[in-house]
Amino acid sequence: MVSQTGWAAPLIDTHARYVPYILLLVAVAGERVVELVVARRNSAWAARRGGVETGQGHYPFMVVLHTGLLLGALLEVTILHRPFLPWLGWPMLALVVAAQALRWWCILTLGPRWNTRIVVVPGLPPITRGPYRWLRHPNYVAVVVEGIALPLVHTAWWTAVVFTVLNAGLLTVRIRQEEAAMARAAGLPGLRAP
Repeated sequence: MVSQTGWAAPLIDTHARYVPYILLLVAVAGERVVELVVARRNSAWAARRGGVETGQGHYPFMVVLHTGLLLGALLEVTILHRPFLPWLGWPMLALVVAAQALRWWCILTLGPRWNTRIVVVPGLPPITRGPYRWLRHPNYVAVVVEGIALPLVHTAWWTAVVFTVLNAGLLTVRIRQEEAAMARAAGLPGLRAP
């Protein structure tokens, strides 16, 4: 056993301060697993009703990007010893919680029509209640806010910037494909996937 004055004490003291942030990242990762379970169930629901999936090409990149957000934040904070700055960390944590609340409001509002993939059931009208009353894509607002705020809870600046830039490109493609899929499902002529 190593004494408190041995080499392990500074290592333990240094990394112990990251435990709350690591637990936050684990909680967000667990929430993502729940999302995937819900999405799988909803995909089966949509398939039974003739749902059509589009945009499969960008999905692996989306999975890697969102996994990279969690791993990047973890590694940047622990390897580069990013501090928790209360003036930044607490407001960012509040934004993370707000983003999760908005995300689950979207999931509950869309019900079985929500998915991590682009799956549209032909003939169903667009949802115009809940957050969709005010925003066309409120779930993506939650993603953008979380992508900035989650790393900044513990000053992981690089992760926040890299995720935000890459996510902007991804969302440009995804929203375009989603809009085209919804228009095709509604029977609007002349629209095709980009």
